[in-house]
Amino acid sequence: MRTLIIEPLTKAAFAPFGEVIETDGSDHFMINNGSTMRFHRLAEVETATPDDKAIISIFRAEALEMPLTISMLERHPLGSQAFIPLLGHPFLVVVAPLGDAPEPELTRAFITNGRQGVNYHRGVWHHPVLTIEKRDDFLVVDRSGSGNNCDEHFFEESQKMVLDPQL
Repeated sequence: MRTLIIEPLTKAAFAPFGEVIETDGSDHFMINNGSTMRFHRLAEVETATPDDKAIISIFRAEALEMPLTISMLERHPLGSQAFIPLLGHPFLVVVAPLGDAPEPELTRAFITNGRQGVNYHRGVWHHPVLTIEKRDDFLVVDRSGSGNNCDEHFFEESQKMVLDPQL
């Protein structure tokens, strides 16, 4: 079984999968009579049809037991999905490129620094939210509308991967 190497999350490394939502290294301008820095358009909400709506939710996630066997990934073909940590804790991200099915050999794992969020592009394969803390809260921006917006792919036994933050 392949063990995923957990990489630090950077804008360059994550670019094939979406955007990293962070202020570090991001352009900004001053607003509110110079009292506020606006880090503008850090990510784009993607929707498939004009009737879709961008929505904001909070997800409260429970930690999964580690090491974790990655046996499935999901994708949202009709809209992007962003996760922004509310409590400042690092979290794990597992992604695979666009395609009919995720390819285990192209699957990558990242760890955030607790001040970064991610925005998965439409159709990017990813694991559901992976908190390291016992419980964590995330602001989630995604799409609401008609149609199935969640495809799940379950790996065959020989394709499953292991995620171990201790490595």
